[in-house]
Amino acid sequence: MSWIDIGTLDDIPLRGARIVKTKLGCIAVFRTAEDEVFATSDKCPHKGGPLSEGIVHGKSVTCPLHNWVFSLESGEAQGADVGQIETYAIRIEAGRLLLDAAVMERTAA
Repeated sequence: MSWIDIGTLDDIPLRGARIVKTKLGCIAVFRTAEDEVFATSDKCPHKGGPLSEGIVHGKSVTCPLHNWVFSLESGEAQGADVGQIETYAIRIEAGRLLLDAAVMERTAA
């Protein structure tokens, strides 16, 4: 797997997110209170809400439009909600955020 440097861990506030624009659309990169990072699609499958503007709690994010909650690890909706968001490989190396390069090269269907 090859990786693309997309910035530093400090570019993302604790319990916050930033977006990375790709050919697939926007990817949300989240930082938890424990300095873990996760990358997912930025669009809620329910009404298309921008997940990067949602509330990060634990390893989950709550959509800002209708309060659907998604696991940042698996992308699965939690509770009574049904749905899933795409998740993407990301890692931290020497304080730099590295996103799976294949994500940047794929095009939308």
